[in-house]
This record gives sequence, C-alpha cells and structure tokens, in this order.
Amino acid sequence: MTIETDVTIIGAGPCGLFQVFELGLLDLRAHLIDALPIVGGQCAELYPDKPIYDIPGFPVVGALELVERLQQQIKPFSPTFHLGQQVQELRAIEGGGFELRTSAGTEFRAKAVVIAGGVGAFQPVQLRLPGIEKYEDRQLFYKVRDPAQFHGKKVVVLGGGDSALDWALNLVGKASELTLIHRSAQFRAAPASVSKFQELAQAGKARLLLGSVLGYREEAGRLSALEVTDIQQHKHVIEAEYVLAFYGLSPKLGPIAEWGLTLNKHQIVVDPEKFQTSTPGIYAVGDINWYPGKKKLILSGFHEAALAAFAIKQQLFPGEKIHLQYTTTSPAMHRKLGVPD
Repeated sequence: MTIETDVTIIGAGPCGLFQVFELGLLDLRAHLIDALPIVGGQCAELYPDKPIYDIPGFPVVGALELVERLQQQIKPFSPTFHLGQQVQELRAIEGGGFELRTSAGTEFRAKAVVIAGGVGAFQPVQLRLPGIEKYEDRQLFYKVRDPAQFHGKKVVVLGGGDSALDWALNLVGKASELTLIHRSAQFRAAPASVSKFQELAQAGKARLLLGSVLGYREEAGRLSALEVTDIQQHKHVIEAEYVLAFYGLSPKLGPIAEWGLTLNKHQIVVDPEKFQTSTPGIYAVGDINWYPGKKKLILSGFHEAALAAFAIKQQLFPGEKIHLQYTTTSPAMHRKLGVPD
C-alpha cells in the first residue's frame, strides 16, 4: 500500500525534525525516512554526548538532549517515522508530486520532498592499517556509545577535528592515560578546545603527539600499542588499550546522487530564498545543501527549514496568501501546539 502525505522528509536528524515543526505550523503533514535505526542523525549515532553551545536559548545542550527536545516539540503534529531504510528511488509524477520507494519496499506518494540527510549516508574515515579492522568495536572505535568503558584505561585518540578534541577533553582525568595523535600542528577543531588540550598536555595531564600512525602491536590476541612516526621522523610506541579514531566522515550521497539534482561536490545546490533544489518540489536543508555563504551549523539548518516550509506551502497552495503568525500570540498557533487557553 502506498503511503500518501503532504511532505516526505528524507533524514531524521535535528534539521529534519525541526522541518516537521515548521511544516506543522502551516498545516502540512510529514513522514520521515532515515537509513539509521534511530532518530537524531549524527547527533544520536556519532556524538550523543557532544555538548553544543550555539543553539539559541541554551548556553549548553547535549546532542542527544537536543534530539529529545525536538521530538517533544513536534509531538503535536504526529509525524510518522520510517527508520532503518534508505530511499532508493525518487521520481516525479506527471501532474505534480513524487513517488518514493525505500530499501524496505515502503512506497510513498508526496506533494513535496525535503532532503535533510546531513552529509548523506556517512561513513567514518577508517584507520588504514593491514588487519586492524579485526579490533573494530572491540578496541578500535569510530564512535563512542559508552564512554565509561574507557575510564581507567590507556586511551589513544586520533584526529584533529572537533570530535577528536571533544572526546580527548572529555576523557582527560578519566582515562588512566590519554594521548591525542594528530598528523600536524594545524587543527580543524575549535581554537578554544585546542588551546585547552595543549594546556592540559603542558601540565602533564595528557599527551599530545604530532605525527602519523604507521603500525600497531599485538599481545595475547589484543591490540597493545600503536607505532607512530612524528613530524621530526622520530619513532614512538604508544601503549593503547583503546583507540578512538576521528578522521572525519566520508560523505556518500548514495542513491541521491542519481536523482538528477545539481550538485556542488557532495552537496545539493539550492536557492537561498526557498531552499529548493534544481528540481521544483524537492528541497534540501541542513548540511546536505549548498549555496553561496553556506555554513554547516544546526542553527543555520533550522532557519533553512523555516523558509523551506513557507516555500512548500506556497507551492502547494499557489492562490492562497500565506500569513506569518507568531506562536507567542496567535490563537491558531496555540491550538495547533495544544497550548491551554
């Protein structure tokens, strides 16, 4: 049976969730599809404990907490989630609208589509050493699900981006030994995080090693150490009970790349007025889109979702004047949100 809805949202991360809210305020119903088995995208899958400091009104909010609050916020609009399935086919219907089919065989017919797929079907960039993969999810991790398992252990963090610095800072004082290894003195993380870790390293509370991992050692069937060559070509052996590798994500658009949308590298080109793609009726918000001046921030994605919702409403009801109503004062908004009189 084909599911019919106003809008199908591809991606159930923060921007996809907030898209439900903005559409709901305009009386548009949505179904969400995500390849992950959980709601929340990268925030839930890769960085559940990551603190976020640039969400308006929250001096700090955990990534998973933000996802939970967004789910609570959209409850009045009763969205339906289709998780653990990837959209494989998308085609325009003669006369308007789109048909979609997922890897689970679920079929949709939607009047509009919003792609909120983050960086796509993302895959962590892996540590490329022969045979190291046998330790994956045992001693080698590309995401953290249970930080407590690293407490009291010798931990090596690899990478120079925000994820690497965030977890290195999080585990200082909890791990028995904490070493951060990055290939150069040029970091991609927030300068404040880099400075803080450097201070901890200078104080002897952690170790910072600039170099590349070129090998590893084993003992009794377990990973025991990493072999590192530093930027002065000196060799080091760093004992490790656990290795956390954060080399970034390799974006894979998957089937999206075959839908005929205009791309800029791995991102979908949109116009910054409506966030519509090169195909009328298909929109893109969040990290997956590109336009001049694009900034990959969650708060930017929220703004994009709001404007996309108004554009979709105008597309579906071209003869109707769309009034901007404020949730603070509008009785109509209060009824939609279930605000008591």
